[in-house]
Amino acid sequence: MYKTLTFALVHFTVAFSVAWLLSGSLLVGGLIALVEPLINTVAYFFHEKAWQRFHAHKLDKATGVV
Repeated sequence: MYKTLTFALVHFTVAFSVAWLLSGSLLVGGLIALVEPLINTVAYFFHEKAWQRFHAHKLDKATGVV
C-alpha cells in the first residue's frame, strides 16, 4: 500500500511540475495534476477490459473453442 501511495505522490508531483513549467500557472499545474491521473485511471479500466477480451479470445483460439 505504501508503494502505491508513494507512486501516486510521485505521479502527482511530476504532472504538476510539468504542467506548471509549461503553463507558468500554479492553478493550471494543479488542475492538470489532479485531472490527468483521474482520466488515466478511467482509461486503464477500459484498457484492462479490452485486454481481458483479447486474452480470452486468444485462449479460445488456442483451445479450439468458438
